[in-house]
Amino acid sequence: MEELTYKAAGVDIDAGMDVVRRIKSEVEKTLNPNVLAGIGGFSALYRLDVTGYKEPVLVSSTDGVGTKLKIAQALGKYDTIGIDLVAMVVNDLLTVGAKPLFFLDYVAVGKLNPEQVADLVKGMAEGCLEADCALVGGETAEMPGVYHPGDFDIAGFGVGVVDKSKIIDGSSVKAGDFILGIASSGIHSNGLSLARKALLEYGKYHLTDYVEEFGKTLGEELLTPTRIYVKPVLNLMQRVEIKGMAHITGGGILDNLPRVLPEKVEARITVNWEIPKIFKLIEKAGNVPRREMWRTFNMGIGFILIVEEAKVQEAIKTFESFNYKAWVIGEITAGERRVIINE
Repeated sequence: MEELTYKAAGVDIDAGMDVVRRIKSEVEKTLNPNVLAGIGGFSALYRLDVTGYKEPVLVSSTDGVGTKLKIAQALGKYDTIGIDLVAMVVNDLLTVGAKPLFFLDYVAVGKLNPEQVADLVKGMAEGCLEADCALVGGETAEMPGVYHPGDFDIAGFGVGVVDKSKIIDGSSVKAGDFILGIASSGIHSNGLSLARKALLEYGKYHLTDYVEEFGKTLGEELLTPTRIYVKPVLNLMQRVEIKGMAHITGGGILDNLPRVLPEKVEARITVNWEIPKIFKLIEKAGNVPRREMWRTFNMGIGFILIVEEAKVQEAIKTFESFNYKAWVIGEITAGERRVIINE
């Protein structure tokens, strides 16, 4: 009988070591003096610097990128969805006022392609630099029989810190407060299952089709990375009381904003921004009901803040100084803890 090896069974240890060698320099760019041990060990060590915190609270979040990875897979382009992965996690941490500290990833594949995984991690490192957090470790799992060759999945895990007295939970939101919308970069990382079915099956588009309205191919538009809002929001928090924040992902504004509203108030949104063309194309190609669009996609607003009227202009100026578009999109009124959208 021929000798059986791990590689013959579908797991290449040498390829795994090659991945570590390829990503080492990218990961090291994200490290800071608080990282005592990162890539290469059995676990990461991070020194928690609580200087300036009276009662530090650790905040955690985990997420993935959904079927956006199918777009990356179809195009063979893997260097941006790592940014999406970081964005989905750190933007969630941010909603309670937490500063992201560190991030870890999990990559599962059918057959390990070191170049592919290195590109994925390169994107994660870029996202961590944008979020000012350290990429301290991760896991690459080659799982033949669970994933087909070429298939993969990624997940991210992040930890942040916030002072207990400064946790933003929406409890102080009241009628008369203003709602600020911060522009998304496009479709971000949710709703891709609906978008793919509408565009590729119903609309008969191809990812390589050049779309005049976008000035790029459909695939390039769909792979535009999720925007990371960490730096401008943390900057603004130093000067302005932010009463509530929502990361607009699956469920859209309709389902995400109520999560930070107290009882007996509602959010009235006026659509005074131009909804990005990608959403109009999805709606038309798939004959998607308008409410379904609002419940699935961000529709051009990736992040929402609630502030009192007197702080609106300072907030807008802060975002503009970071080259983010921000504007008043609505107001909090007495009501039933819901969102009403007026188009």
